[in-house]
Amino acid sequence: MTTIRLTAAQALVRWLSLQQAEDGSRFIEGVWAIFGHGNVAGLGEALHAHRDVIPTWRGHNEQTMAHAAIAYAKANHRRKAMAVTSSIGPGATNMVTAAALAHVNRLPVLFIPGDVFANRAPDPVLQQIEDFDDATVSANDCFRPVVRYFDRISRPEHILTALPRAFRVMTDPANCGPVCLAFCQDTQAEAYDYPVEFFEARVWHIRRPEPDQRELEAAVAAIKAAKTPLIVAGGGVLYSGAEQTLLDFAKTHNIPLVETQAGKGAVDWEEKLHFGSPGVTGTGCGNELAAKADLVIGVGTRFQDFTTGSWTVFSAPNRKLLSINIHGYDAAKRGAQGLVADAKVALEKISAALGAKRFADPDFGARTKWFATTDALFAAPKGNDLPTDAQVIGAVDRVSGKNSVIMSAAGTMPGALHVLWRAAQGGYHMEYGFSCMGYEVAGAMGIKMALPQRDVVCFVGDGSYMMANSELATAVMMAIPFTVVLTDNRGYGCINRLQKGTGGAPFNNMLDDSYHVNAANIDFVAHARSMGANVVKAAGIGELEAAMQAAKSATIPTVIVIDTDAGPGTGAGGTWWDVAVPEVSTRREVNEARKGYEAGTKAQWLVN
Repeated sequence: MTTIRLTAAQALVRWLSLQQAEDGSRFIEGVWAIFGHGNVAGLGEALHAHRDVIPTWRGHNEQTMAHAAIAYAKANHRRKAMAVTSSIGPGATNMVTAAALAHVNRLPVLFIPGDVFANRAPDPVLQQIEDFDDATVSANDCFRPVVRYFDRISRPEHILTALPRAFRVMTDPANCGPVCLAFCQDTQAEAYDYPVEFFEARVWHIRRPEPDQRELEAAVAAIKAAKTPLIVAGGGVLYSGAEQTLLDFAKTHNIPLVETQAGKGAVDWEEKLHFGSPGVTGTGCGNELAAKADLVIGVGTRFQDFTTGSWTVFSAPNRKLLSINIHGYDAAKRGAQGLVADAKVALEKISAALGAKRFADPDFGARTKWFATTDALFAAPKGNDLPTDAQVIGAVDRVSGKNSVIMSAAGTMPGALHVLWRAAQGGYHMEYGFSCMGYEVAGAMGIKMALPQRDVVCFVGDGSYMMANSELATAVMMAIPFTVVLTDNRGYGCINRLQKGTGGAPFNNMLDDSYHVNAANIDFVAHARSMGANVVKAAGIGELEAAMQAAKSATIPTVIVIDTDAGPGTGAGGTWWDVAVPEVSTRREVNEARKGYEAGTKAQWLVN
């Protein structure tokens, strides 16, 4: 056996550089790194030696550079990914939130945090967590519940098995998710004679599991027996590459569809069978269909509570649930009739079995009425009134085209965009599995790295911007252009509305309602400009549209700040959401809200 002597870190980086996606490019496009004493000497040296083969990028925060990696994987529909490395201690634990985000959203990212010394000679080292009862524990054990695969590399030969296992997880359509390889810092520097064949290039193919014949026949029978079926398209449609297949299926059999947050953009909004979105952030016409559907056909969705209106929106008597999903866990939720298979394969086989079967037309008039309603919401405010979030969305919609990808993650904008945004196919990117404040700016950078030919627009509120904005400076440094629409409503406007809607007093959400000695006066224009971005303060909707148009030709990020009215919600659509209201309170408003809450819970479908 021919061998080559390398350090464990050198071997890891060399192996990563040789793993290929199905299109022949690197599966791990590059490595985000903030170096510290847990990774600078080992991995840092190895990454420098391979810098012309696999790039290394420097971030400003471990969590947000991981957000960029996650957004990159999502924009690539899980066909490619990135790695992220940090030192031990706070560098590693900073990435735990990002790992949880990737886990909830079923997205691949390779976390390589530095770890303590395997030989324990200098213990305890700087930043080491010591468990008084378990000497094997380190800070990296925090990753265990939020990754799909965890391994601790404490001997150099461990990577011979750990790396292929990690890639098996990241390329598995059913179990896809983040991986953590906690890399002991002395092991990184230890040399070993590795087999040369370990470093042969390999293409990682994504499987397309075929459905079980009995489940397929049962699914076909359920659809044939339905009178008013409705398709709920989730993120699995995108990850399967089943967008056109889904549209063909819907049109062939005349079945209307709605899209979840993860599935939005699978079908262009102008398709007449597309009725928008379901549930809490559902369109009026979409929720009308959901209430009448006798068969709900979930395709690649995990039926999150927003999609289902906390299991109240699919309310037709004796309605049934058919769940087409790559994973049996998701396919069996809520007593659904499951079809475990790749979405594209399943839809093709079901369609063939249905033959010429077509259903009656849905109410296309309701769809037309819905868009007339949203046209009114999109119109610019009169006089000097501050614009609502819906009016800001309308302005961006008017100057965006089919080439635009809009994105967000938390606060008001995800719900408003889901219900209102008119997404072209492939034009929507929402992190709403974890709804993580601070994902937005870094995520926009990751999307642009994945889709450099697209116009990427990031919607972010002042609250989320303040959570994490440092990768704006990274994007400037790397010349990665995208547009940030920063809506300033002086606080957490979305949660303030929820607080009041459940009977609570405005408290600790808006800046003026929080404890303060000095009134908050944050200059977002000066802040973004200090990081090198192009910055515009839009005095109104007209200036916002002009700034949006100008930003399309920029070579660095553009931040457009606009003051907005924190009061109104979307103004249309939506349904009940289960947010527990106190059973007893000294506030009259809370007691009244409790009555509405109890009425809502009575409508829930409780089968699990």
